[in-house]
Amino acid sequence: MIETMQRAEPTAGTTGPKDLAVSIVMPCLNEAQSLAHCIANAGDALARIEQAYGLAGEIVIADNGSTDGSQALAQSLGARVVPVTRKGYGAALIGGFDAAAGRYLVMGDADGSYDFTDSVAMIGRLIDGADLCMGSRFQGGIKPGAMPWKNRYIGNPALTGILNLFFRTGVDDAHCGLRAIRREAYAELNLGSTGMEFASEMVIKASLKRLRIDEVPATLSPDLRDRAPHLRPWRDGWRHLRYLFMLSPTWAFGVPALLLLCLGLFVLGAELLAAAGLLPGPVLFGTSWAIVAAFAITTGHFAALASLAGHLFSARAGYRPLRPAISRIAGLLTLEHALIVGGLLVLASIGSFVAIGVNWSAAGFAAPRSILPTTVAAVAGAVGLQTMLGGFLLAMLSGHSERFVQPVTAN
Repeated sequence: MIETMQRAEPTAGTTGPKDLAVSIVMPCLNEAQSLAHCIANAGDALARIEQAYGLAGEIVIADNGSTDGSQALAQSLGARVVPVTRKGYGAALIGGFDAAAGRYLVMGDADGSYDFTDSVAMIGRLIDGADLCMGSRFQGGIKPGAMPWKNRYIGNPALTGILNLFFRTGVDDAHCGLRAIRREAYAELNLGSTGMEFASEMVIKASLKRLRIDEVPATLSPDLRDRAPHLRPWRDGWRHLRYLFMLSPTWAFGVPALLLLCLGLFVLGAELLAAAGLLPGPVLFGTSWAIVAAFAITTGHFAALASLAGHLFSARAGYRPLRPAISRIAGLLTLEHALIVGGLLVLASIGSFVAIGVNWSAAGFAAPRSILPTTVAAVAGAVGLQTMLGGFLLAMLSGHSERFVQPVTAN
């Protein structure tokens, strides 16, 4: 499930001056070594933004429990420090965004790796109508030593490619840490990831909600710290990857369901046609393959139910539009229909087992010549029970309603 945080709705100007339009927010955990450089660089960016667009701004340091004096240093340099007790990269940014005064929110790391003056063009894109503006390090340039080769040539391209495949975001650097977002868009996305996957959640939900996402060049330099970065490539790469699947019921469940059902129905159908003498030539599969087919069909059916449940849940949560194909059959997606269809399959299974038992008894309880009838009966019973139990699960996810897809009411 998606990790969410209970927090008040962010409102511009509740904790800062009302005439500030731009807030540059930096998550901070023991960044005293690089913080002065970053605050000076952010101040330069704000000066350029004011000169170009007439917008005043502020620098917000979202401190995540620093013990090296980062808080006092930031305050002495004119930044506003917001303490964030919940740990994590995403938690710090959420705390900083919620406390920021600006209607345009810029995020960037406090390690000196990003040039905040690249955000000037981002603010221009937001003013022009974009909801989210991403930085692209591959367009702007990656300086020697700024990114490990495995991140540059394997991790980032692979994760960005998967993200674009799953969610069609159309960006070429989905994990750039320098980006800008409108406050209204930030509030609409209701972001909740506390870790590094916060970056993925932002662009994924923006794409799912069909917000306008722009991209501008951003440069990446070696960070200014003499310690290891907080980022752990393998651990955080895995967290990003699993999060992509969490937000994509189609790829997590739907695609496996389709493959398994096609495989199972093909094998079992071929066996049934061969048993009925309707297939010319030799039998493609032995009857033992019916067990494999049964596994594929029952598992595929379960995955299909999970895909539907995940899609309905995410649509109900408000970050995904309902698929038109599901909307067209909304009248069929009810608990009663699930119970009727599942119940008929269970009854057919019971009837088949009774007939198999009668024939078995008439044959003197000798071992049957084929496992095919028993397998088909078992598959019907398993699919029927899954449909009935899945119906109750879908009803719970729909707000304890017998209609899995709730009708849209006009305001």
